Amino acid sequence: MIVRVVKMHFRAEEIDNFRALFESRKEFIRGFEGCEYLELWQDVNTPEIFFTYSHWTHEDRLENYRKSELFKDVWSKTKALFAEKPQAWSVEPQVKMP
Repeated sequence: MIVRVVKMHFRAEEIDNFRALFESRKEFIRGFEGCEYLELWQDVNTPEIFFTYSHWTHEDRLENYRKSELFKDVWSKTKALFAEKPQAWSVEPQVKMP
């Protein structure tokens, strides 16, 4: 399993637009082959910073998503709202919680 964490810093005036975009696309992302889990997090001290947290069955499935029309649509609309360049990490859990 691959865990993908993406940190995004939005312009304050674009937060509602991002939330609406995420709400309209989240079920399509969750339904993409290989996606097992998807959450959206917001920083408690800097409300312009959000994170997506997702689980993928395999790195190949994540890459298939990143090459898909769905991703191209979501990402093109999302990146237009950024205040800063996003950061992303693909990690493998080392200790599983019970």
